[in-house]
Amino acid sequence: MTDNKTVNREMFNDVMVPNYNPASMIPVKGEGARVWDQEGREYVDFAGGIAVNCLGHCHPAMVSALQEQSQKLWHLSNVFTNEPAIRLAKKLTEATFADRVYYANSGAEANEAALKLARRWAIEKHGEHKQQIIAFTKGFHGRTFFTVTVGGQPAYSDGFGPKPGAIEHVDYNNIDALKELISDKTCAVMMEPLQGEGGVVSPDVEFVKAVRELCNENDALLIFDEVQTGFGRTGSLYAYEQLGVTPDILTSAKALGGGFPIGAMLTTTEIAEHLKPGTHGSTYGGNPLACAVSEAVFDVVNTKETLDGVKQREQWFKEQLAAINEKYNVFSEIRGQGLLLGAAMNKEYEGRARDFLLAGQEHGVMVLIAGANVVRFTPSLVISEEDIKEGLQRFEKAVAQVVGQ
Repeated sequence: MTDNKTVNREMFNDVMVPNYNPASMIPVKGEGARVWDQEGREYVDFAGGIAVNCLGHCHPAMVSALQEQSQKLWHLSNVFTNEPAIRLAKKLTEATFADRVYYANSGAEANEAALKLARRWAIEKHGEHKQQIIAFTKGFHGRTFFTVTVGGQPAYSDGFGPKPGAIEHVDYNNIDALKELISDKTCAVMMEPLQGEGGVVSPDVEFVKAVRELCNENDALLIFDEVQTGFGRTGSLYAYEQLGVTPDILTSAKALGGGFPIGAMLTTTEIAEHLKPGTHGSTYGGNPLACAVSEAVFDVVNTKETLDGVKQREQWFKEQLAAINEKYNVFSEIRGQGLLLGAAMNKEYEGRARDFLLAGQEHGVMVLIAGANVVRFTPSLVISEEDIKEGLQRFEKAVAQVVGQ
């Protein structure tokens, strides 16, 4: 029999499929922006479960919602609806452009639903010729075969046989390339309003507005993948609000459940009509546990205090990272928005982002990478100033270590 005392990192290699290569330590407890491993060593968490733990670890509002719902109702399937699902959908539609919500368990599933809906809408409304989906190089939309093909990183989609067809890519922020490609055969354009996995790349506001106009001119849907940018991450509930551009379909996950798996696709009544009963579904999508937790997260995140606080924290991070860089000269720029930030390597440290991540772990701070050239920070939206200072002091030691090697 296996108990906690005998569980170790080596055992992972014996029992798990080797598609992940996790850290050598095993986290066992989290509170706020701090995490502890099996040895009792403490870390400041700037990774946030890859932009998921938007209220940190074990936030009282989430714990309370989960405990309360766990004693009422766990799962029914979509043969029935449930109160938490309806309440959350009402809050999401009242706070956004959308009228209708579809629930899934992850960002990939929300994106899969968005893409299937766009195709169904185009075929029913315009005919079989309107199938083309355009997305952007270095984009990331999930790991299902459809979403990974729409994502603009062939390394993730190659090697699995024939890919779904009628999907094409152009460079992000290159409106001329999109103009050349888009036509009346285009059913949808899918984009992140700030590329996350692709290196924390912000769009030009004029570019996003031009994408919207091109979609209008060609009767194509604009799909915003807000899985990473959404739910307060950039300082508004969703990033589209700050761009002054409204998509036709929006996808949300990651921070939506604050750590409990849930995804959602949001759209208008007119477009939603095309997912009639039987056209799409999810066994667990909209289950009462996930929706109850997500509703509790929503009530904390969608407040002036939290959203303004994100912008304040962005300034603290940018100022302190700039100070570190002045001393050690390793980054070419600090980019991103809100608490989705990237420190891009300069020429001297090109390709070495992972070295900073590993050194960070040694010094008690958890960070992420976005490709080989960017260290990514996606901490809790309510992380304290004290935790930011402490975490960045530890990160500075990590930078010093890499520079000294």
